[in-house]
Amino acid sequence: MASVEVRKILNIVPQMVDIPYMRIWSSYDKEADVLYLNFKKPSHADDSELTEDNIIIRYEKGEVVGITILNASKRKLQSNIKSIAGV
Repeated sequence: MASVEVRKILNIVPQMVDIPYMRIWSSYDKEADVLYLNFKKPSHADDSELTEDNIIIRYEKGEVVGITILNASKRKLQSNIKSIAGV
């Protein structure tokens, strides 16, 4: 069973190394189906925006410090993923 989990993780490695952040903290709320990605710890967002595809981009002093992905389990990898605020 562990090998299946490793394969799932290895499948996302190419996308992870392309993310322009050195550190990424994540947590998933299964009940709410929300994935939280933070690029700074601690982060104290002072602004945010909700995109048309239900992603919340969180800013601190104009810098992206995290994103919140709503309906995370229902999303599929798209070959034409839009850039999120320079991410």
